[in-house]
Amino acid sequence: MSGTKPILPAIIFFFFISIISLSFQLCPETEKQALLSFKQSLKDPFNKLSSWNAQIDCCVWEGIVCNNFTGHVLQLHLQSGLQGKLNPSLLNLKHLRYLDLSGNNFEESLPTFVGSFANLEYLNLSNSGFHGTIPHTMGNLSNLRTLSLGLTSCDVDNIEWLSGLPHLEHLDMKFMNLSKATNWLQVMNKLPSLVELNLQSCSLEHNFMAPPNEVNFTSLAILDLSYNNLQSVVPRWIFQLNKLTYLDLSYNLFEGLIPSIRNMTKKLQYIDLSYNNFNSTIPDWIYTCKSLESLSISWNSLHGSISNAVGNLTSLIELHLEGNMLSGKIPSEITKLCKLQILDISKNNLQGEISNTFGNMSNCFLGSLESLNLRENQLSNHLTNQFGDFKSLQFLDLSRNLLSGPIPPINLGKLSFFTYLDLDLNQLSGNIPKSFGQLYNLEFLSIGYNMLEGIVSQSLFANLTNLSFLYASGNNLTLEVEPSWIPPFKLNVLQLGSWNLGGDWSNQIPTWLETQKGYIYDLDLSNTGISSHVPSWFWEIISLNLSRNQLHGNIPTDLIFGSTIIDLSSNRFNGSLPRITNKVTVLDLSKNSFSGGISHFFCDTATNKTHELQILHVGGNLLSGELPEDCWIKWPSLKYLNIGSNNMSGSIPNSIGLLASLESLNLYNNSLSGRIPSSIQSCKNLIKIDLSDNKFVGSIPSSMGTSISNLRILMMRSNKLSGEIPSEICQLSFLQILDLSDNIISGKVPTCVDNFTAMATQRWSADYAAKVTNYSYNVFGTYFVESASVATKGSELHYDTILYLVTNIDLSRNNLSGEIPKQITSLVELRSLNLSGNHFTGLIPGDIGDMKQLESLDLSRNSLSGEIPNSITVLSSLNYLNLSHNNLTGKIPKSTQLQSLTASSFIGNKLCGPPLKNGCNNDDQVHAPGYYYKGDGGKKWKIDWFYIFLTLGYVVGFSVVCST
Repeated sequence: MSGTKPILPAIIFFFFISIISLSFQLCPETEKQALLSFKQSLKDPFNKLSSWNAQIDCCVWEGIVCNNFTGHVLQLHLQSGLQGKLNPSLLNLKHLRYLDLSGNNFEESLPTFVGSFANLEYLNLSNSGFHGTIPHTMGNLSNLRTLSLGLTSCDVDNIEWLSGLPHLEHLDMKFMNLSKATNWLQVMNKLPSLVELNLQSCSLEHNFMAPPNEVNFTSLAILDLSYNNLQSVVPRWIFQLNKLTYLDLSYNLFEGLIPSIRNMTKKLQYIDLSYNNFNSTIPDWIYTCKSLESLSISWNSLHGSISNAVGNLTSLIELHLEGNMLSGKIPSEITKLCKLQILDISKNNLQGEISNTFGNMSNCFLGSLESLNLRENQLSNHLTNQFGDFKSLQFLDLSRNLLSGPIPPINLGKLSFFTYLDLDLNQLSGNIPKSFGQLYNLEFLSIGYNMLEGIVSQSLFANLTNLSFLYASGNNLTLEVEPSWIPPFKLNVLQLGSWNLGGDWSNQIPTWLETQKGYIYDLDLSNTGISSHVPSWFWEIISLNLSRNQLHGNIPTDLIFGSTIIDLSSNRFNGSLPRITNKVTVLDLSKNSFSGGISHFFCDTATNKTHELQILHVGGNLLSGELPEDCWIKWPSLKYLNIGSNNMSGSIPNSIGLLASLESLNLYNNSLSGRIPSSIQSCKNLIKIDLSDNKFVGSIPSSMGTSISNLRILMMRSNKLSGEIPSEICQLSFLQILDLSDNIISGKVPTCVDNFTAMATQRWSADYAAKVTNYSYNVFGTYFVESASVATKGSELHYDTILYLVTNIDLSRNNLSGEIPKQITSLVELRSLNLSGNHFTGLIPGDIGDMKQLESLDLSRNSLSGEIPNSITVLSSLNYLNLSHNNLTGKIPKSTQLQSLTASSFIGNKLCGPPLKNGCNNDDQVHAPGYYYKGDGGKKWKIDWFYIFLTLGYVVGFSVVCST
């Protein structure tokens, strides 16, 4: 027995040696050669395959995973950096289960042999550069569990081949064009093992048919159909997938209600329904998803309120409800969500006092929140001191609300993590707290257009070394700094419009601005009282606003602006117009003293490049000469052209029709003459034409009505136009302002005036808000607002920001005759009507009382006869009326509006009763709202149903200029 004892250790030793040798089995030579052949067909600019050496076991090569016992190659991890073509030698890897070729740039169609890897379970070809059509042989990969394609350059004629992948669990086809795969949903329904489906940006369009019979992919946990054009209601089956944890339907055209489903999955962690057309309240089931971590239903048409049940979403990390029509108060329960990091409910109609919601925030909420956006709501009252107790807050936007009172002192200084603070366009008052100077990490500060006042000293900025954006225009603040002050920051944006720049040098451009040279690209020093010359480096600033100052001197004509947005209006600059580069997009030189011609500006021979200028305003100068004939073709981007209130002469050249992008043409108050060229019809995008106060002759081109269909403002007053008003003008359904006064136009007013839809339809239609935006021009974030001077109520009123509310017809001081067409009373949104100084006869239309919005009515100095219609008494908005110097008879009807007028409104007639001193023989009362009127069929009774008028509190930009 003792002689056999050494044998056992030897056996054990050889057993372990054999195990070790098996554990480190070399890869088979055929597989090594297959990989080397594959390498030879590739380009490897980053040497990712440098370890692929024939002298070394391929199992230790970069990106290769082998079986530890057999040595067979199981996995290829070859992401990013490779180019060239796939070599079919890879088919010799008979045991390959995992192939990742994503992020490469293969220069060929996807080879059909890819479908021959019989044992493949994982295939990732996303963003790998393949093109052509996806081969149907892919359907032979019957063991595949994960397929990621995402080939933006590949075509897909159908996806029936997916039916051959019964074990598929993860399918990612994002960015592939599946518009031809009309049965995509039916095919997906044949994949019962599917857990993840990503069809983002696949051009699915309207092919969102319900699956046959019932849903088979009930194991689905992740569903991404975002960025398609799925125009329908959301199928209810989506919300019946009870294992769903991730749902993204964003950026589609889904409409109607968000389905309300009782048995909704409670496992949902991520929901994104943003950028659709949902028109509903927030469904109650959402508030029951206690596992929900991210919820986004932003940029829809949600209405109603945010429920107090939002407090149930205790796992919530992100909440996005911005860009809807939500109203009511923000529930205070939202400030008890301990994990919430991002809260964005901006751009809604939320009301209430901000202190009621954010006055008693939980400590955990104060500790977790990183971003709070309440922008563009109707939140009111004072900010609470608790806003200074956030511990992680980096982003705070409370702009465009109704917040008032002082900015809380001291506490805001505790917000040391702050990088972004926006409080602009509120009603905040008082001083800027000194604690702002403790916001060491602040990069963006916007406090513009409030009622802040007081002194801002340089000490406030001492620690703001990271500040890059400072928006503070529109306050009553004074900057006090030493003449030698060197700011600690390098600003990209500085807006100090309406500030007092302080010190004895307050009328000079501050010298410390020189330290910002090369950094600043947006500078606003408008209305600051500066009166010096402009430093030469200012002309390199991309956006420059120096308007409403006393700046003077010439701008060198050889100066080449580096700026793209320039506003020098309302200063004292003189000399010739400067040259500009073709990169300038906005140029406002209005209300200065520039003189000379304009041909050198428009016809600069130094360059043949076309210009990118969109806004040009040189009105209110001393410019003279004629409009150029041959140079308009170089200005194809021009949208707004204003050369009004100058000394221009000659005619409008036919080449004006080359301005195909033009939306606003303003040549008013010059000495231009000749006929209005018919070529103006080529400017089909025109919204406004103002040729008033010139010497134009001839008739109004009928083509204006047929070719310029979007025209909203047509002003040609005080010229020498003749002929009749063309009936084609009635085709301008969007027309809001028509002023042809003080010409020699004759004939009758067209009876088709009721086709002026914008004046005949109530303004609060669903699509009206979209049309309002046409009165402003947004050029790279800079807004240029359209304006017009309108004669009404015996005065001249200037409108800009509320121009879209103005409706006016002025045909006064012409030779018009005949009866006032009864169709004019269909213009129920008309606010001002002036037909005075013509030869109208007949009766005042009996339905005049239908024009409920009428504020100003002037029919004086005509030959109108008969009685004043009783219906006029219901015009409750009427505050200016002139019926003088006609042949009207009878008693003046009684109403508060009429009896409050002076006698001058009625003199020169055969009228009696107040406010005239002569009484009537029969002093019967005339009442409203029921009234008689005489129409074609005799005496009729008409009931007035009172309209409720929503008073709009717009006062910005409204000024009155009394007419002479």
